[in-house]
Amino acid sequence: MLAEERCEEILRIINETGSVTVQKLIGLTGASEATLRRDLNLLAQKGLLVKVHGGAIALEMNSALRDSDVTVRSELNQEEKKQAAKYAASLIGPDDFVFLDAGTTTGYLIDYLKVPADQVVFVTNGIMHARKLAGKGYRVLLPGGELKGLTEALVGEEAIDNLKKYWFTKGFWGTNGIDPSAGFTTPDSREARMKQAAMKQCRKCYVLGDSSKVSAISLVTFGSFSSAEVILAREAGQPLKNFDNVILI
Repeated sequence: MLAEERCEEILRIINETGSVTVQKLIGLTGASEATLRRDLNLLAQKGLLVKVHGGAIALEMNSALRDSDVTVRSELNQEEKKQAAKYAASLIGPDDFVFLDAGTTTGYLIDYLKVPADQVVFVTNGIMHARKLAGKGYRVLLPGGELKGLTEALVGEEAIDNLKKYWFTKGFWGTNGIDPSAGFTTPDSREARMKQAAMKQCRKCYVLGDSSKVSAISLVTFGSFSSAEVILAREAGQPLKNFDNVILI
């Protein structure tokens, strides 16, 4: 495949799916990792996509205007997400009753949990999160509702009604956008209502993000910027470093 044809194919894939990893492009184009990284750099320099760690996202995705597949998002800005998740996990201790929002960054949090399994209870609307937590021996409660296939999150009025039964000591959320004026935003109004409902039931709220989310504004606000502490990798959070509720790790 010629370089021009390969770049056209990369743009077609990204514009259709919203984002793509280098590893996925290797399988789709047959090109080497080094070649594809050069292609992505060139397309980013031309302003045709946004290059992120591990792949690229469409221009509209940089404004967090739509969701992308959870398996794709999990590989983007992976190290930043893991740094934020590791710190967040350290905040969970004995006797905590935790809400864990669906999302790739909150999913990494589970890998770093140190609290004994018999000393904490989780409620999550993330199907993959529930499976991982249960596999580690933690007690997990699901709110029910409708399963959104793209993000594997439970949403809907049934789930929201069930959340109102609980009072959480701590909660951890993912987001598509973090902006001081717009607050925390997401493309889907159903997920926004779910996140908002859980925040209202939580004593201490934390939002985890990466550099692609900082200063991005999506369609629906689910929380004001001051409604939670924001956990970011140090480099990712530099634009927000002067805010008291931003934790840079």
